[in-house]
Amino acid sequence: MLKTGVFLDRDDTLIKDIPYLSDAERVELLPGASEAIRMLNEKGIPAIIITNQSGIARGLFDETALQAVHERLIGVLAESSARIDAIYSCPHYPGGTVKKYAIKCKCRKPETGLLEKAAADFSMILNRCYFIGDKKSDMEAIHRVGGTGVLVGKRTGKLKSDYNAKDILDAVKWIIEDMNKI
Repeated sequence: MLKTGVFLDRDDTLIKDIPYLSDAERVELLPGASEAIRMLNEKGIPAIIITNQSGIARGLFDETALQAVHERLIGVLAESSARIDAIYSCPHYPGGTVKKYAIKCKCRKPETGLLEKAAADFSMILNRCYFIGDKKSDMEAIHRVGGTGVLVGKRTGKLKSDYNAKDILDAVKWIIEDMNKI
């Protein structure tokens, strides 16, 4: 059986976008996020966050602060019986000020390195996977591996996607319905 999964952008997809979020107490789920993740959990579909975090390369926060934000996000979701299966983040940005992270890499979306790593870790077939995100880089990354892109938020209609959703809950409902067609 071919295994699928759902990749999720973090900011403006699951949580309110606060530029360069480094304070875990400011994590705020978007409406429907817990229910959407719980629906994936109930179907046995891996829910995996793929996020660019250039604030590390820019020297705005460190990996410890990022880990605290992610732990808080996982905790807030757990309060609603929702589970993220994994979080993969890219700390790189070529124009950064922290030398070890100021590089061009294969993991910064729209590059596919993090998707490939997650697919290997979870035995998923990338062209059977979905990506829910709010940016061109999210859609481009999943399309580069032959998967399906679902756009949420204010940019819908302006970017190339396979489905434009009003929010993450709408996106997950559409994905589950689409999976049932296969």
